[in-house]
Amino acid sequence: MPTEPYEVYAIRYAHHERQASANFLGGDPHDGPMPLDYFLWAIKGNGRTFVVDTGFDEETARKRGREFLLKPDDGLRSIGIDHTKVEDVILTHLHHDHCGNHHLFPKARFHVQDCEMSYCTGRAMCHHTLRHAFEEEDIVQMVRRVFTGRIRFHDGTEELAPGITLHHIGGHTQGIQAVRVLTRRGYLVLASDVTHLYANMERRTPFPAVHNVFAAVEGFDKIEALASAKDMIIPGHDPLVLEKYPAISPSMRGVVRLDGDPK
Repeated sequence: MPTEPYEVYAIRYAHHERQASANFLGGDPHDGPMPLDYFLWAIKGNGRTFVVDTGFDEETARKRGREFLLKPDDGLRSIGIDHTKVEDVILTHLHHDHCGNHHLFPKARFHVQDCEMSYCTGRAMCHHTLRHAFEEEDIVQMVRRVFTGRIRFHDGTEELAPGITLHHIGGHTQGIQAVRVLTRRGYLVLASDVTHLYANMERRTPFPAVHNVFAAVEGFDKIEALASAKDMIIPGHDPLVLEKYPAISPSMRGVVRLDGDPK
């Protein structure tokens, strides 16, 4: 039976005002306002639903000085997804803004790269510079899921379902992965923090939070090769995503559909 194209959505749940110099390794000589948005994503089709990343909660937003805009479960409900019934959650990496809200997905198995779990439970976490983007309790919860059989580990490139593949990229964290999805326009890549902003990829300059600079720069080429077109790469934190793609409704402008043509 042929694989039908999937629907893909981005859900903005938080926002952070910051300067451009904070978004590029080495700074930005033309410094000015360049905010970040925080997203999770959802994939629907062929009788299945996948949530990609799970965001953070309001308490973490206060702790880290972020503006909390929308509960992720409300965002999922707006596109017809009951978070309590989701069976597959893909975690692109385990930074605090991508793997919180554990209680929302009681039936899910979580898809993580082997080397990401090794990274965030190993000696790298002895160094504040590398561990500050992780939340201790998030990682402890992930370890507990290993012992309850709710983690599915992946090593490199693997097919998760017909038309959906996971691709280890590395760079931002040791085990960050991108998600390639078949849509009606071709293959779309949910790049997550392989490129925080369109501009990181365009300038070939990584975000300053980086585990391996070489891998991060090489990652731009990898995601471009995976996508059917450059405008089918979705960065992890760019507010331009909400301008390029249509909102699902006037009342939910922070939830947009990604599998159609960008504006």
